[in-house]
Amino acid sequence: MRLERTIGVKNSNPLICEFACQSIEAKINYRMTFSIPPKSLPILITSIALAISCTSARADNWGHWRGDNGNGVSLTAQPPTEWSATKNVKWKVEVPGRSSGSPVIWGDQVFVVSAVGSGNREFKLFCFERKTGALRWEKAAVTATPHEGTHSTNGFASASPCTDGEHVYVHFGSRGLHCFTLDGELKWSRDFGKMETRNSFGEGSSPTLVDDKILVPWDHEGQSSLHALNKSTGETIWKTDRDEPSCWATPLIVESGGKKQVIMNGENRARSYSLETGEEIWSCGGQTQRPVASPVFANDIVYIGSGFRGSFLGAFRLDGKGDIAGTDKIVWSVDRDTPDIASPLLSNNRIYFHKAKTGILSCLDATTGKLLFGPERISEISNTYASPVAAGGHVYITGRSGNTTVIKDAATLEVVSTNSLGETIDATPAPVDKELFIRGEKHLFCISE
Repeated sequence: MRLERTIGVKNSNPLICEFACQSIEAKINYRMTFSIPPKSLPILITSIALAISCTSARADNWGHWRGDNGNGVSLTAQPPTEWSATKNVKWKVEVPGRSSGSPVIWGDQVFVVSAVGSGNREFKLFCFERKTGALRWEKAAVTATPHEGTHSTNGFASASPCTDGEHVYVHFGSRGLHCFTLDGELKWSRDFGKMETRNSFGEGSSPTLVDDKILVPWDHEGQSSLHALNKSTGETIWKTDRDEPSCWATPLIVESGGKKQVIMNGENRARSYSLETGEEIWSCGGQTQRPVASPVFANDIVYIGSGFRGSFLGAFRLDGKGDIAGTDKIVWSVDRDTPDIASPLLSNNRIYFHKAKTGILSCLDATTGKLLFGPERISEISNTYASPVAAGGHVYITGRSGNTTVIKDAATLEVVSTNSLGETIDATPAPVDKELFIRGEKHLFCISE
C-alpha cells in the first residue's frame, strides 16, 4: 500500500489535506480532499491505512472452489498465462494421499484436503504458507475405513474445503463434516451417516458458506436431503428431503427480490429452495442422469446443466413458483454438447462449458443462449474434470493430462498458451492476485512470475 499526503495551511484554519492512496494488490485508488484539525491528522492517517488494508485483504482471498460469486471468476486476480514444470513455479510441495478437492486461499494460508493411507485412512486438512509453500500444520479430522468403494478416477477426499476467514470447513461425506479454526483447532464435527452412491462411484459434493450457515448436500441412493447448519456450532437450522438419486453438484446461493435462494442440480429436477426455511420455491425437469456440474448465476438468471446420457443446459428466471416447465421462466435452453463433470464458467455475460468430459468447448451468450463459438476442441485438452476459471481477461482450461490451455475471455476463440505441469490434475485451479494455485495428483503448485 502507498499513502501520499499534501498539506496546505491558511490563516490558522484547519489543515486542508488531500490523500492519494493506492492498494497495489487490489488495484483500488482512493483520493480524498477535506479539512481537519492538525491534532487529528495522525489518527486519520492510521484509520485510512487500516481501511485500505482491510479492503485489500478481502480482495486477496479464494474461499470456495468456485470463488466468491460461485461462477468460477476472480475480478481482481491476474495470474500468469505461461508456465511449465520449471518455469514460473514459485513453489511446489508434495501432498500425501489422494484428493481432487480444490485448494482454497485466505490471507497467507492455503488449505487442501487429502485421504492418506489405504484401508484405514486418515482424512486430513493441510495448511501451507502461501509465500513459501512451507507446511504450517496438518490435522486428521477422522480416521476411518470407507464403507464402500469409489470410481477408479475418484479418491475418498473429493469435496473441496471452504473458509470464511474465521474457520475452515472440510466435508468428507460419510466421514463427516468438520470445522477447524485457521490455526488447526477442531471446533466441531457432524456425522450424517453412510452415503450410498450410484455404482459406488464415490462422494464429492462440496459444502457452501453463506451468512451464518453452511449448506451441505446429501444426494445418494438412499434418502437424499439438503442441510443448512449453523456454521458456528454445526447444529441443524433446517433439513429438506430431496426426491433425487446420486448427484455430485454443489449448492449455489443467489439473491432475487431481496430474498436468497439455494439452487441445486438434480437428476429428476433442478430446484430452488428458500435459504431462510429450506422450503422449495420452484423446480424444473429436463436434467440428465447423475448430474455433477454446479449452477452459475447472473442478472436474476441461473444456469443449470448436465451432460451424461443426455444433454441439457437451461437459463431460469428466479421469480418462478412451483413447476416452471413450459413457462416464460425458462429463458432459453440447449440440448447438445453440455457439461458433465466440469461445471460451466460464467464470465462477462458469456457461458463457457465442455462437452461431457471432453476438451471440446462451447461459448454462449448468457442473455440469449446464442452460440458465440464452438463446439471446438481445445489444444492439448482431451479429458476434463476440473472446471474452467476466469481471471485477468483470460480463461484457464485444465485437462486431466496436466495441461492447462489459456484462452482470451472473449466472444471468439483465441488460444494464448498451453502449459503442462507433468502430472494428473482433476482439481479446479484457484486464481488469487498474481498467482494460480493448482492441486495436482501428487503436488500443490503456486504459479507466479
